[in-house]
Amino acid sequence: MATPIEVHRVTKRFGTITALHSVSLEVREGEMFGLVGPDGAGKTTLLRLLAGIAQPDEGVVRVLGHDLAHKAPHIRPYIGYMSQRFSLYADLTVAENLRFFARMHGTEAERTWQEQLLEMTGLAPFRHRLAEHLSGGMKQKLALICTLVYRPRLLLLDEPTTGVDPVARRQFWQLLVQFQQEGLTIVLATPYLDEAERCQRVGLMHHGHLLALDTPQALRAALPGRLFELTATPIREAARRLRSWLEPHRVQLIGNRIHLLLDSETALEGLCHRLESDGSVRLSACQPIAPTLENVFLAYLLQEEQKLIDDKR
Repeated sequence: MATPIEVHRVTKRFGTITALHSVSLEVREGEMFGLVGPDGAGKTTLLRLLAGIAQPDEGVVRVLGHDLAHKAPHIRPYIGYMSQRFSLYADLTVAENLRFFARMHGTEAERTWQEQLLEMTGLAPFRHRLAEHLSGGMKQKLALICTLVYRPRLLLLDEPTTGVDPVARRQFWQLLVQFQQEGLTIVLATPYLDEAERCQRVGLMHHGHLLALDTPQALRAALPGRLFELTATPIREAARRLRSWLEPHRVQLIGNRIHLLLDSETALEGLCHRLESDGSVRLSACQPIAPTLENVFLAYLLQEEQKLIDDKR
């Protein structure tokens, strides 16, 4: 398959801070690719490199077959980039914002396409409303179509649904899926693991490192062992004991539950008996569960943290 994005051993620094550490990845034609991680993971920095807004300190970024170090001005017209702080013009209407961005990219004459975008997003009835009077979800939709109005081949989205209500978030994703099905290649950064499940492939990022990259299904299948869920009282004491007995990535405290990665039910039975042996911890439930990307991500994070601890010793 074609590879519109190729990132090879890219490192980016800001003063003494290394935002990306030797990151390598590829994105395929027509793919929905997710960059997943918390704030500070390096997602925004990587998107800015892909958009040609910044240059790496080391490594190569190739977009649509061209090295952005030399061809960024020629490639930018084919890239749609929607940043976290996409700036709409508050004193312009929905239609005026759309026409303005079309004019900026020399596509103002394509009024039919503008109308299609308004209809697809449900913004047509609000074409005369000022942008400052739109809801959060409607502003995000307008930002999206202002990015798509010049028909880019590649769409880069930086946490596009952050702060958007659940209904608007679902509608936004329906639009992304529709555009992707029409052949658009989409790379999106998100802190939401449920959104990552919708992507064909995802890259898990933390502190500038790419921890893992694969399909959500493959990442879940790669977890070592079976996953079990425990509820206990007191929960933190139970987690503390389990972590003292097991490798750190095998014990995940999620809210008022403990998730355990174990080799077998026999191993689980032995741990439960050991927990309750002195009466200070009481188990109320224990059952096998299907792993999620949250479990995968936490396992990688705990392994990474343990590696840092071991390196300091």
